[in-house]
Amino acid sequence: MPTNVIKCEDILSTEEIAAIDSFAAANAGLASLPEWGVFLTEKFCLELAADPDIVQGFVNDSSNLPGAAGGVLRPVSERECAAAFRACFKAGIPYTLSAGRSNLTGSATPDGGVIISLSKMTEPEVTVDVETKTVRANIAVIVEDLRNAVLKQSGKKLVFPVDPTSRADAAVGGALACNASGFVPGESGAIRDWVQAIDFLLPDGKKLTASRGQYVSQAGKFILQQNGATVEWPVPTHPRVAIKNAGGPYSSEDGAVDLIDLIVGSEGLFGAVTACTLKLADRPDDYLDLFFSLPGEAEAVKLRDAVYAKLDGDLGKLSALEYFGVNCRQYMDHEERLFLGNNQVAIYLQVPLFGVDAEEAAEAWFEFLLEADCGIDEDAVMLLDNDRDRAVFMEARHSLPANALEVVQHRGTYTIMTDMVVPAEKFPDFLDYTHNLINAEKMDYLSFGHFGDCHLHFTILPEKAQLDRAVEIYDQIVAKSAELGGVYSGEHGTGKRKRKDFLACHGQAGVDAVAACKAAIDPQFLLNRGNVLEAPRHVMV
Repeated sequence: MPTNVIKCEDILSTEEIAAIDSFAAANAGLASLPEWGVFLTEKFCLELAADPDIVQGFVNDSSNLPGAAGGVLRPVSERECAAAFRACFKAGIPYTLSAGRSNLTGSATPDGGVIISLSKMTEPEVTVDVETKTVRANIAVIVEDLRNAVLKQSGKKLVFPVDPTSRADAAVGGALACNASGFVPGESGAIRDWVQAIDFLLPDGKKLTASRGQYVSQAGKFILQQNGATVEWPVPTHPRVAIKNAGGPYSSEDGAVDLIDLIVGSEGLFGAVTACTLKLADRPDDYLDLFFSLPGEAEAVKLRDAVYAKLDGDLGKLSALEYFGVNCRQYMDHEERLFLGNNQVAIYLQVPLFGVDAEEAAEAWFEFLLEADCGIDEDAVMLLDNDRDRAVFMEARHSLPANALEVVQHRGTYTIMTDMVVPAEKFPDFLDYTHNLINAEKMDYLSFGHFGDCHLHFTILPEKAQLDRAVEIYDQIVAKSAELGGVYSGEHGTGKRKRKDFLACHGQAGVDAVAACKAAIDPQFLLNRGNVLEAPRHVMV
């Protein structure tokens, strides 16, 4: 039976907690970092690296936002991590979590204070339970390594199906923090749906463990309980659209939120997952991989609707429905091998096969595509049934952002990429609006992304003289997505870069709800300060 009363525990001894709290009372604030370095080394063998050359290596992440920090702590165990949390929390020192640093929104970019890198927290080992179809994992393991370990340990019977583009770089902890997703359409394409249990450290270093369904908030709040003391922890209750959504912490208007859902996707606002149990799926017997080009976007949208109808409204039956839209040919390697004639857009479709002959499945899908009345020529459909063709496709796909980046670097600017998702019935309106808005300014751009979720990345490549206007256009697209009942982020989260997008989408009520949830357990907004929302002025140090 679910409860909203969460029992916490101390993994540090009473003596260790008292020592940290006593030392913090006399050594508060950033000016005391050298003293903390000595204390943490002596008490916990936890080194505070303050060498600027070392620190700089942890400051930057894939967002390229500027950052700064006074030191780096690299715990190797949950106990050391709890000590680091407790020290910063009690001393009033801001602390930012970091690991793979593959995020694009600056959630791991520190704005002063201390970095706590979780990249060395490699316990527990990745362990698959074939009977329960789960895997127990640490949060430092790279997602692709986890996927490979599941295949190996299960004898290729099970898979971890979450397939983010950054799976070769992103750590599991980071994937949990932003509710990572990828090729697979629908809810099952995001990691939240696969999280069965977590070990979790609150900002003050206390620990809780939770399984899905164990803790559910009541009347909009949890009750944290330890040693007879209780803390009310309100959950966000602002409206949340029921589409692919990485736009801030989970919320529910009825005040009932599973603790797992609240933690996954919260970008480290409420603490750190230190270990997790993830559900697994049966491995398909085979996959059908098709790449086909079409005359234009109208035909592609029509085809998406036809696939939706064919699958009875469940695009989650696919393992990929990817779109390569306007100007992708111009920025894609191998485009002459993938596109037919003058076709301007293309779709990659992957179908998992269970108990179905691959050749028969291919024939059925070929017939469907040719009869869909979407301008698909028989010669435009490629069956990627060998390693060479699959490699060509993957190289082509990954060349898009790389080639776009090269262009803007030459121009002395940067790419401006959208991450919006809108409801399927509003998708054509959103596409028309966005294309018209960008084309009216005669800006270079391309569009590609996750067609099954109505989730495209419009990537603007501005000239220097267009840069300010390009930023304004991005803001207009965010506003339009919100107007159409969408969300500003489908997979990349909010971090520090998209705080104004969160406000534009969820309004001040959403900001206030997340702030209240944060303040209840981290009143000084010390942990991952600046993610999703700005810290209140009265807590800034």
